[in-house]
Amino acid sequence: MSDSVERLPLFPLKTVLFPEGILPLRVFEPRYMDMITRCMREESGFGVCLIAAGEEVGETAVPHPVGTEARIEGWDMEQAGVLSLVTRGGRRFRIEDHEVERDGLLVADVRWLAEPPSGPVPEAQADMLPLLRTIVDELGERLPPPHRFDDAAWVGARYVELLPIPLLAKQKLLELDDVTSRLEIVQQFLREHGLLSNLA
Repeated sequence: MSDSVERLPLFPLKTVLFPEGILPLRVFEPRYMDMITRCMREESGFGVCLIAAGEEVGETAVPHPVGTEARIEGWDMEQAGVLSLVTRGGRRFRIEDHEVERDGLLVADVRWLAEPPSGPVPEAQADMLPLLRTIVDELGERLPPPHRFDDAAWVGARYVELLPIPLLAKQKLLELDDVTSRLEIVQQFLREHGLLSNLA
């Protein structure tokens, strides 16, 4: 974990974003429109956290303490007052403290979490790769490159994002630092649901 604390605006959502994951967003609340405008002007990111209590719209929600930085990769405004964004996950962080600004925007002091070094998918989990390649091919532009099938962290994260796993379980897997353990958990899920039997 980083020694330094940085200030980061937060966007609590009912979703879990992983590093390098793609997250489309529709923004219309004034507090978030202002936040996005500022992020685009300063070329900075914002934090995406799973909501622990509350809702995405209206009163400020309570976030889980570990989230992921979102970087804006594209935007459009096809409808007046509604901003369509494409964001990509950056670094994970842990919230040290947070406050609600006058407009309802949640702003946090965060520490960046150290990411494990990248490495190949272990031989014991190699049976997970053909299915993921098939899914990525089917998704096409919805999961744009780079595709890192040779990176265990990337493979595990994409699976967690794509599979119908409960949000709290996804959050625990985001917080998990051990990449191999994450792969083993996902592999067990795939086997229990009969998704690896024909591709192993």
